[in-house]
Amino acid sequence: MSQTNSTDHFFKDTVLGHPSGLFVLFFTEMWERFSFYGMRSLLVLFFMASVVDGGWGWDQGTASSLFGSYVGLVYLSTMLGGYFADKKIGYRWAVVIGALLMTLGHFSMAFETQFTIYLGLVLLVFGNGFFKPNMTSIISEMYKDRPEKKDGAYTIFYMGVNAGAFFGILLCGYLGEKVGWGYGFGLAGIFMFLGLVQFWLSQSIFGDIGLKPVKKDVEELAKLDTDKRVPFTPWQLVVIAISTTLGLLWIINAPATKISKISGGNFNVFGFLGENGNAIAILTALVLFIILLVYRITQYSKTTREKLIAVTFFAFITIFFWAIFEQSPNSLTVFAEKYTNRILTGNSSAIFLVINSLMTIVPLIIINWVMFLLFRKTFAKYSVASIVLSISFVIIWIIALWMLVKDYYTAGYLELSDATLEFLRIKKTTEALTEVPATWFSTLNSLFIITLAPLFSKVWESKYNPNANVKYGIGMFLLALGMACVAFGAMGIEPGAQTASVSMIWLILVYLFHTMGELCISPVGLSYVSKLVPARMIAFMFGVWYLAVAIGMKGAGMFGEEVEAIADKNGISYFFWMLTFVSVAIGVLSIVMSPIIKKLMHGVR
Repeated sequence: MSQTNSTDHFFKDTVLGHPSGLFVLFFTEMWERFSFYGMRSLLVLFFMASVVDGGWGWDQGTASSLFGSYVGLVYLSTMLGGYFADKKIGYRWAVVIGALLMTLGHFSMAFETQFTIYLGLVLLVFGNGFFKPNMTSIISEMYKDRPEKKDGAYTIFYMGVNAGAFFGILLCGYLGEKVGWGYGFGLAGIFMFLGLVQFWLSQSIFGDIGLKPVKKDVEELAKLDTDKRVPFTPWQLVVIAISTTLGLLWIINAPATKISKISGGNFNVFGFLGENGNAIAILTALVLFIILLVYRITQYSKTTREKLIAVTFFAFITIFFWAIFEQSPNSLTVFAEKYTNRILTGNSSAIFLVINSLMTIVPLIIINWVMFLLFRKTFAKYSVASIVLSISFVIIWIIALWMLVKDYYTAGYLELSDATLEFLRIKKTTEALTEVPATWFSTLNSLFIITLAPLFSKVWESKYNPNANVKYGIGMFLLALGMACVAFGAMGIEPGAQTASVSMIWLILVYLFHTMGELCISPVGLSYVSKLVPARMIAFMFGVWYLAVAIGMKGAGMFGEEVEAIADKNGISYFFWMLTFVSVAIGVLSIVMSPIIKKLMHGVR
């Protein structure tokens, strides 16, 4: 290996055994996830809130439809962002453009008008597409000569992802619900902007990585991979164009049709196809895509063909996993808001306040310690970037402490003078109680991931490590167990009921089991794509994989569209039992198919 191409210089001055650049990415990604999850946790609640409460007064079906289209497009846009980064502008410019678009998107949403909300969502879709796939690409390049260190690097990076998601949901959710929706949306924009500035000022720490497009060495790939090539023919490109156009029009038209009806309109791109035009369009797109996928798979050599079938099977399971798992910011958050007893008094209030304080302060201290270690290595050279990062945490501490002070005051455990209350913008109250925000429960996913990930990692590295199908099956069973908890807790709610007081413990159990399911499935999928697919086909199959995730995300919205109708007819518990049985069925399918898929994988573990 020539010294010119070596990345060893990144490891000469490390933080916790890793290059300082990893931690620049850690904090940049942390603020991006803060903004993304913070805004997302509020979206459905904002749409459903009454006009008096500052929302739009939509029904849950319309809110879920737009939510599903938004998160689906976020994942589809990664293919566009990845293409431009690889072929045109490089990883670093892609990250900068993505962060800038997301900053503008969040600030746009803070104004809460129809135009600015829709504009904000469009900017966030494209911003995520440029940002999301390229952060990990920079890490991959930085560690290309130290593959043995990659697992540890991605573990640290994943901690930043979950720390950002945790604080984003906790603080944006709190401000959005307790103060005003625009404050929650705006706070997300502030931290995305600070993350952008920090990355821009520190980017020279990455050397030449990501400065310009990475050119694929076709000759090298040819030497490593002599398998039969199947180039895209004109008819195949036409099929791709038709199915893509129909899919994109459908994913936009589905919520647009519902939204237009609210204002008395009748917008429907596929109206000429009749009452079921939307369904006809998307089924046509799926059939065309499946025909193309099956045809192309049959054209490869036996070994490659069978490996591609295995990847496609895992992608199919993934659709159902995300469609059910992503009820978190949708039907589960609405369940927390409408049907869960979130008013705590006495000992219950005290216990919650202590737990919430520890959940807030301890992670902040740990992350500040990591920031201090980074500053020791980089402050002299990147002082302005370090100051920007420090400002970010000063703001976080101020908002977090304000939130805790407000909660202790409203619960009756803290006395504050009128002047202090006015200074802190806290409303005076004589009622001693704690109201848990509906979005608070979503923070448990990130908290449980950070807590449980090391345990699951140890199991996967031990002799008890199950094969991929069993992992998927266990993940789906845990998903089912979580849904069964909330279904059982909701059994006393009558059909048509608009409120209830179900115990918080059921939602806590949901997030515990769902997080365990996520740890069985989420880290596995992309790993198998890279292991099973020939190098030259990875981009295409990653596209198929992200398409499966996007379908799952849209599926989550489609499930959410049916909640109110099912709850009115059969009770809300019936809806969650349906998702429970679907999860069990998919889990059984995964395990039953284990011997067949194992054979198709040709020894890949």
